[in-house]
Amino acid sequence: MSGNKGEWSELYAFMKLLGQGRVYAANEKVEKIDEVYYPILKIMREETKGEVVDYVIQDSQISVEIQSKKIISVDRTEMTNKANELLEEIAGHSGSFELEEIANFANGIKVTKIKAPSADTTDISMQIEDIHTNFIRNVGFSIKSEVGNPPTLLNAGLTTNFIYKVTGISMEQAKEINAIDTRTKIKDKMSKIAELGGKIQYWGMNHDGFKRNLIMVDSSMPEIIGNMLLYFYTEDVKDCDKLVDMLGDRDPLGYGDPMMYTYKFKKFLCSCALGMKPAKPWDGLDEANGGYIIVKADGEILAYHIYNRNFFEQYLLDNTYLERASTSRHEYMSLYEKNGEMFIKLNLQIRFK
Repeated sequence: MSGNKGEWSELYAFMKLLGQGRVYAANEKVEKIDEVYYPILKIMREETKGEVVDYVIQDSQISVEIQSKKIISVDRTEMTNKANELLEEIAGHSGSFELEEIANFANGIKVTKIKAPSADTTDISMQIEDIHTNFIRNVGFSIKSEVGNPPTLLNAGLTTNFIYKVTGISMEQAKEINAIDTRTKIKDKMSKIAELGGKIQYWGMNHDGFKRNLIMVDSSMPEIIGNMLLYFYTEDVKDCDKLVDMLGDRDPLGYGDPMMYTYKFKKFLCSCALGMKPAKPWDGLDEANGGYIIVKADGEILAYHIYNRNFFEQYLLDNTYLERASTSRHEYMSLYEKNGEMFIKLNLQIRFK
């Protein structure tokens, strides 16, 4: 069993939650809400298609079952101790690494893969009880670890390129700009366009599928992100909360109310977190239908349940930023001519802080 910090953190979350038997809710500052928690009845893993292994919490024991037949039982205290050992190992490693002792323990409880296979954004599936209604349901959570390097919320690709019309630049000047190959070429190209009197205006999107998905979130979302992305590349402001404030101040869509931009962009971030992908047709439903689990740097595990969506959306806005991906791999940042007009593509990638 080999994996990076993020992948090992998923196994840590699985073991830790089985040991503690409940998951606490988080507020928008990623702090535990003591009075809001969800008792865990069992966690389900399907490493082999068609064979679901249930980890049923029974008082001080965890019963490992296949088709309701008990295979082995593990003491919850032992599970917690192993989880804590794993956390220490994760903190002390980098890159991809193996942990033989943890792997042997995991194999003994029918876990042979660090990361449970999934066709969607669900990283862990569990049966929880709502303490207010006593309603029991099976839910899936996406896991984000703060133990390793911050993960992306939205990955860059050709699909995430936005198209901008450029005026006031001649073909000769465009060639000069495209030839810039400095270490800070993205910033230098944008500065040169401005220096030469060029104007950049949002024009459209590179991928119809991603455009369709954004319109599913909100009909104005392509224009909202298009303007935000332009602020990021021209003014070097990267934090999502600051960029949304800039949208509110400048009001490019003429709403007359800054909160409109905040509200809509939060919905977009939440959609990305819970299942929306640029290239895949999105039905508007949450794939991680339970919500988001955060593994904090100190090992504490907290959840943003979809019941607490407002806290979750504020957390996403406060803890994400735009970043520049590879210009060559994602084919952006070069001026080009089409039908007698000048255009440039800018790329969208969002990462957690």
